[in-house]
Amino acid sequence: MNATMRKFGAPDTVIHQYQYWSVLLRPAQATLGALVLAAHEPARAFAELSQAGFTELHQITKQMESALAKAFEYDKLNYLMLMMVDPDVHFHIIPRYAQAKQFNNIEFLDHGWPGAPNLGQTNESDTATNRLIMEHISSCWTRE
Repeated sequence: MNATMRKFGAPDTVIHQYQYWSVLLRPAQATLGALVLAAHEPARAFAELSQAGFTELHQITKQMESALAKAFEYDKLNYLMLMMVDPDVHFHIIPRYAQAKQFNNIEFLDHGWPGAPNLGQTNESDTATNRLIMEHISSCWTRE
């Protein structure tokens, strides 16, 4: 478990763990179902990942996109690989919504729609709500 994964709450926020990657709930929910997809390999650049890591990434993205679509019916999905503060290879997976979404009696907004995601403005969600979001995404996940 690298420092980037720990910063985003691992192991408590891990939804699914694979050999080369982990899918975590992003504790600060920029949009409903925002995730972090973090590589396990000690890579600081995307090109440093192994071929096996890239191969597994294909499988994970199919499963992750399917689970998020089933869970929250997003309008678009953004993959952001910023790595400015947290240098380990990781993506921010940001489901995008044209309209507000309700979950656990909370209204979740996409503050950047229809432009770039606004990671600086998040939705109010506490640990209990985040746990419910994780459980909901996990219940929609298939390993096909």
